[in-house]
Amino acid sequence: MDYLPIFLRLANSNAVIVGGGAVAARKAELLLRCGARVTLVAPTLDRPAAELIASAGSRITYLAREFAAEQLAEATLVMAATDSPQVNASVAAAAARQHLPVNVADDPERSTFILPAIVDRSPVVVAVGTHARAPVLARRLREQLEALLPARLGALARFAGARRRAVHEALRPGERRPFWERVFAGPVSAQVLGGDERAAETTFARELAAFRGTDTRPGEVYLIGAGPGDPDLLTLRALQLLQQADVILYDRLVSRGVLDRARREAERVFVGKHEADRGAQQRIHELLASYAGRGLKVARLKGGDPFIFGRGGEEIEFLEQRGIAFTVVPGITAGLAAAAAAAIPLTQRERSQSVTLAAGHAASDDGLDWHAFARARHTVVFYMAVSHMDQIVERLLAAGAPADRPAAVIERATLPGERVLRGRLTDIAALARAEHITAPALLVVGEVAAARAQSGAAQAARDALRGVA
Repeated sequence: MDYLPIFLRLANSNAVIVGGGAVAARKAELLLRCGARVTLVAPTLDRPAAELIASAGSRITYLAREFAAEQLAEATLVMAATDSPQVNASVAAAAARQHLPVNVADDPERSTFILPAIVDRSPVVVAVGTHARAPVLARRLREQLEALLPARLGALARFAGARRRAVHEALRPGERRPFWERVFAGPVSAQVLGGDERAAETTFARELAAFRGTDTRPGEVYLIGAGPGDPDLLTLRALQLLQQADVILYDRLVSRGVLDRARREAERVFVGKHEADRGAQQRIHELLASYAGRGLKVARLKGGDPFIFGRGGEEIEFLEQRGIAFTVVPGITAGLAAAAAAAIPLTQRERSQSVTLAAGHAASDDGLDWHAFARARHTVVFYMAVSHMDQIVERLLAAGAPADRPAAVIERATLPGERVLRGRLTDIAALARAEHITAPALLVVGEVAAARAQSGAAQAARDALRGVA
């Protein structure tokens, strides 16, 4: 290593920045966030620096003059950020004579320290550096870390810090580290990151009381919505938990691209089921209980959203009855994703003021309000519609829907091979058969289905991004 990564405590320390431009202003803002007292030295100020001085009040002092070495007399830290290489060199030389750490913008040779790209989840702070050789790469890595690290990671650190003394008093030295590893990998962590610190407090107290003398750990279940198939449409929370899971139970609507985002060492168990698989859900329940009972973190990965035709409600009832901790992560449901992929607005002024999501296999259900589905200015999205399309059309026509009502079928939405067929209510089923549409596919019925797709050039660009041939 050319540099030693360290964290400096700068609260109430004196920092001097030479420069009055935007770069100097950014550096001053960073130091102010760390609690430092800042002196800004420059004959003139650009707008960003002037605005910062106006807003910072007494925390920042402005010296409207040229740099002089005596200005560093009480400094703890020095930064040079002017447009003049000569001035920057003078600042570096003066700091060196006084044995002060100095950073010179875009000049690592004259700098004794460099500023990393920072991911701030205070009190958790991640610094990324490239020894000043590739700052753009450092910023790119920071962006990737920003996406991976939970927004409430700082809250988790504060939660743990407030309980360190209690753990120290309750557990022997050899027990403390395993206990904290369990906390950060288990339901306490998930509850804090999910914003439920009251539940986390209860879980933490229970685990601390039960920890001594046991080598078991409670398992937990993550009910994760995998979205419509494109792995780039996974939520950040879903990605985070997929990287923690020991076991992944996935169904047939979960794409290979989504599975590839999970932790490589995780066991993958296919639990896909079709409409005729009456006993499949019970088997899933048994697997959830078995894996969680062994102290494992289990990801139940479902296409779309767990609570929209995903039987997530049944699964959380089962888990609650057995006292198994669980976390639910919503996903982009197929109806929303398919409509967006086909550029069909599900609601639009003058065309639709309401939306219904319905299961296609319920086409024979007389308990559904087919007259409501058939009324004007209303959109209905039928899931699992391919094998029930004729019956759906028949029920809508019988309920009063006009024969020429626009309809669209979207196959493999967001995935390579995505297709969109548009037609009228009376001919959409025949079109789907003629084009050999297969599941997964959705049927959208309503005036909005007549909305035109994007221009050819824009559509081609979208298809290229998704890998559509």
